[in-house]
Amino acid sequence: MHIRAGSEPDPEPMVDINTTPLVDVLLVLLVMLIITIPVRLNAVAMELPGRDAPVPAEPPAIVQLEVDAAGRFVWNDEPLADRGALEARLREAAAAPNPPEIHLRPHPRAKYDAVAAALTSAQRLGLVKIGLVGTEQYAE
Repeated sequence: MHIRAGSEPDPEPMVDINTTPLVDVLLVLLVMLIITIPVRLNAVAMELPGRDAPVPAEPPAIVQLEVDAAGRFVWNDEPLADRGALEARLREAAAAPNPPEIHLRPHPRAKYDAVAAALTSAQRLGLVKIGLVGTEQYAE
């Protein structure tokens, strides 16, 4: 057995903690969290016609639907009272034997909510021939 004489002092204890493994584990957990969070898309799903879509015998009527800066709807130059009136007009158009094409023209300052409401109402009622008119005003 080896016995030390008390002439040498005891070594100082290590005070610093190695945080590298802790940081590594946190980064792995962060990556796993990012991977598992589902991607949320704010898109309106619309069915587009295929290549072999039949050509109608007569062209459909065209409805000019405008959304002004205040979010009000105008149907063929006739202002509508509210979204309920718009849905009534869309319901009438969808019930026609040859549903019309809807040309939607939003004002540059119109809120996205109003335009999206018109699109989703038309899609929900079965109107699929919808076009956005006036998008050239946004080109730079």
